[in-house]
Amino acid sequence: MADVLTTRIRKLHDLDRPDIWQASRKGLEKESLRIDPQNELAQTPHPELLGAALTNRFVTTDYSEALMELVTPALEDSAATRQFLCDIHQFVYDGLGDEMLWPASMPCAVEGDENIPIAEFGKSNIGRMKHVYRRGLSHRYGRMMQIIAGVHFNFSFSDEFWEAYQQLLGSDQDAVDFRNQHYMGLIRNFHRTGWLVLYLFGASPAVCKAFLRGRETDLHEFDEDTYFHPHATSLRMSDLGYKNQTQAAMRISVNSLDEYVRDLGRAVSTPHPPYQRIGVEEDGDYRQLNANLLQIENEYYSMIRPKRVISSGQRPTSALAEDGVQYVEVRALDLNVFDPAGVSETQMRFLEAMLLYCLLSDSPPISDSEYQEMGVNQGRVAGRGREPGLTLLRDGKEVPLTEWATELLDGVARVSELMDSGFDKPLYMSAVETQQARVLDPEKTPSARVLREMSENNESFLQFGARWARQHQQFFHGLHRCDPGRVRQFTTEASASIARQRDMERRDSLSFKQYLEEYFSS
Repeated sequence: MADVLTTRIRKLHDLDRPDIWQASRKGLEKESLRIDPQNELAQTPHPELLGAALTNRFVTTDYSEALMELVTPALEDSAATRQFLCDIHQFVYDGLGDEMLWPASMPCAVEGDENIPIAEFGKSNIGRMKHVYRRGLSHRYGRMMQIIAGVHFNFSFSDEFWEAYQQLLGSDQDAVDFRNQHYMGLIRNFHRTGWLVLYLFGASPAVCKAFLRGRETDLHEFDEDTYFHPHATSLRMSDLGYKNQTQAAMRISVNSLDEYVRDLGRAVSTPHPPYQRIGVEEDGDYRQLNANLLQIENEYYSMIRPKRVISSGQRPTSALAEDGVQYVEVRALDLNVFDPAGVSETQMRFLEAMLLYCLLSDSPPISDSEYQEMGVNQGRVAGRGREPGLTLLRDGKEVPLTEWATELLDGVARVSELMDSGFDKPLYMSAVETQQARVLDPEKTPSARVLREMSENNESFLQFGARWARQHQQFFHGLHRCDPGRVRQFTTEASASIARQRDMERRDSLSFKQYLEEYFSS
């Protein structure tokens, strides 16, 4: 693996074309719960000033009407992408009134599912499909799990990079096939090493007791309102978060794009008895889109996905099969509680370097035994990643986390040196050095800082989150007005999104049942 990495780094260095990776594109999708002045989940509809959630390119909702999602375009510079996200925040805060955005991944105190409003997207067929899909999630997993928030990092290499890289490797493959093969190799390596992202950036070691709703837990009691684990990094990515038994038993291969599309397609078309018992439709009232293992492809949770921009009504697997992988979506990031935008430029630059490291490293197929090891490693790091002496599984052997993390960061550092060759400052190496310090001292990780601040301030998790929510609100209210052109862009998009939604509703000619039949037959 190291020899392959060394050879490829050398070839790229000798090429002396820093422009080909500087032109890679980065986008962000950041989820945040809206909370009211009492620090409770907002029960108000998505603010009309922010446009229609169904069709607004920059401000939408995820599972709940209160779970806002802010989306940037894909830009070439990480700093510019993050600035765009900050600008969206400033625009959003102007439309929130006295509400705030909850800064943490794990939710504020919510008494039960009935207090979590499912997102509404209007009367069009696509809008109704989005709502029914979310109803299905509530029946399958409960609403509480669906309001856990995170940051998605979207990344693609430039066309120029792919052309040069294919020439360097001497491949005569079809260009699309070459990209598919190497994007999937990147994805496999990220699955192997993604636990490192949980360790470095996990920021959810505590949770409100209301989240568990009386379920038995091995978490510790922090106070009368809070559970925590002293060494947890990301409860969001643990068994308490996105994992569930049905999906844990579902093996979706990433050994090739064809296998990935095949396995996801099977899951979307295979009936599942427990979901059949929920029922699908009665007198036009839909409880879920179907009773299969997955209602749609996006229901499958993964730390990283191959992606392609799709048109309205197009299935993701169809788009991948027809045109190939366009970018990857990294879904392993907790919200950075300590950054007003929820993610820092340092994090983004590190992820850029790590993704290039995953691409350049050897990436054999994932065996059944390795697949099991990856699940174990993710669980260990999410639940107790800062535990002294913690070991992970690697090729059937127990390896100290610190030893493996140091090895990985050394490899990412070598890639960072290559990436910094086109800049006046060591932007990428600086990002890696910050992470190396966290491996040497776990107290420097965000998860450790969360618990330290809660302890020092004698705060429950709710009080901790509320304090940072107010600080972020004050930060954005205190900024100078953002660029007038950017403000016009957001206000124009908000108005246009409402018009687009109304037009979609007027143009619908199929019944909802017919629409679903056509969608799933495509």
